Amino acid sequence: MWLSATQGFLLGGSLIIAIGGQNAFVIQQGVRGHHVFLVATICFLSDAFLITLGTAGVGTLVATDDTLRRVAAWGGALFLIIYGAKSAYAFIKANPPIKDELDIASAVSLKRIITTTLAFTYLNPHVYLDTVVLIGGIAAQYNTTERLTFTIGAVLASCLWFYGLAIGARKMAPFFQSPVGARVLDAIICIVMWAVAGSLIMGELAN
Repeated sequence: MWLSATQGFLLGGSLIIAIGGQNAFVIQQGVRGHHVFLVATICFLSDAFLITLGTAGVGTLVATDDTLRRVAAWGGALFLIIYGAKSAYAFIKANPPIKDELDIASAVSLKRIITTTLAFTYLNPHVYLDTVVLIGGIAAQYNTTERLTFTIGAVLASCLWFYGLAIGARKMAPFFQSPVGARVLDAIICIVMWAVAGSLIMGELAN
């Protein structure tokens, strides 16, 4: 039982740690003070939902459907390109003073934050392959009890990662809220978003 839980924790952690669009968005919202713990909660609950689908064996068909995969890949790539372009524009233009940036944080639309977080999560076909197919496929080797503990381990890894990322981003906020730090953050976000979009496009063109 403990072995399966540990394996689920390690596998879940290894798959989620890679810095992609979703993680970069959590960091960005943490630095800016824009509902970061809400963002982390949505990411965690989405991950837990997809992991549970995978280990229950009910999500593989959806995750491997070519049409759905293409829609997610091209839609996700377009979304990431646009979001990356916004960060590139913010990098090029003068950033607002720190105080102004903090003052407008409360004015950021809660609905916009939620929909953007959901887009980063569900418009990425890799999330289905990692959580539903890979984790679900490995979980299939266990009996019912061990599969449950394996699932709990993977979900726990997701929980610790996203909330840890949110807390870490808040700790880094003083640097990234400086004029130089703000431009560095915008550059990092742009590079990550365009790199992930490029990988999605290249993957689709190769098929």
